[in-house]
Amino acid sequence: MVWLAVRSRTNQSGAARRKAPASEAGYGTGPEGIAVLLATVGDAAVVLSYEEDRSFAAVSLSRFGSVGSSRLDWSGVEVLQRSPAFDGERLRELLSWLARPDELAVVFWGNLAVPSRALEVGLVEAQADEILKCGYECWIYLVDSGVVIEFQDGEGFIAGRVPS
Repeated sequence: MVWLAVRSRTNQSGAARRKAPASEAGYGTGPEGIAVLLATVGDAAVVLSYEEDRSFAAVSLSRFGSVGSSRLDWSGVEVLQRSPAFDGERLRELLSWLARPDELAVVFWGNLAVPSRALEVGLVEAQADEILKCGYECWIYLVDSGVVIEFQDGEGFIAGRVPS
């Protein structure tokens, strides 16, 4: 939680200004996709810089293979739970089973224009419906637990350990 507290107080990414690659230039340009979530949780959630997003992705999502353009490849991974449900209630159940309310979670959306967020699991639980309304796909990385939850609209959730 130290990182979250320091990051939210300073609101600095620490990155030097330079010409950004195309993927970085488009990152975070569409925060209106999570406007309701931002208004609800306020300073309790941190909008990640592109560098922070990529750092968290490197230790979570990037350790999985991919199937198609955006689905994680779960073959050979310890899958903890699969659920055909795709609503806020089921996400809350998964989170309460997998993590403590004060654990840091990073929420990634399939569209890089929507910036990733870092917030406590308890806030993810409280805002589960709004999080799922922000896009057709998202991934929640539970930092201390080393677990990723993948959400694909209409297909439900898969939760599993991040491969080493």
